[in-house]
Amino acid sequence: MRDFVKIQTVVMDAALIVKARSFARQVTPTVGSPGNGYRDTNQYNLQKIENDHFVSKIGEESVRIVFEQLGHQVQGPDYRVYDGKQKSWDSDLYVNTIGLAVKTQASSLARKFGLSWTFQAGSYRKDPILNKADAWVCFVEFNEATRHCRVYPPYQIKELTFGEPKLVRLKGSKKVVYAESLPNP
Repeated sequence: MRDFVKIQTVVMDAALIVKARSFARQVTPTVGSPGNGYRDTNQYNLQKIENDHFVSKIGEESVRIVFEQLGHQVQGPDYRVYDGKQKSWDSDLYVNTIGLAVKTQASSLARKFGLSWTFQAGSYRKDPILNKADAWVCFVEFNEATRHCRVYPPYQIKELTFGEPKLVRLKGSKKVVYAESLPNP
């Protein structure tokens, strides 16, 4: 899975930006109200929720592009909109049938909180990948102004150091991987 060890830069095509934005607009009503999936984050700002989904999908597309350029077969991203209980914690992508999670942070947020990626780790909602030491994850930084994605090489969960979020209200419900804590592959 670790076919590259240096950060890869991908310039996102305008059509993929439109596709990701459209998905985010469609999915937000299915998660963006109390009781529909963001309850544990205390996040009810629909614009923020929509942007989170947009940024996530852009990250998935950038990772797909990198692996396809390396000659791998990639399944995903999934653009289906699921209702409530249909939502799952399946891998974001499958690279040669191996599951791969993708975590993306916008550069604007990185400037505020430090370049980092968040995992659900609360009592109500916990990312199952945290219990899978051998699972793979790719981290992405998305610069909205330039449409550039910086795709980090994949890591296994067991290689990562998890910290606390900088926002006090998120402590106890999230775990964070900070860019400066990433090991050299």
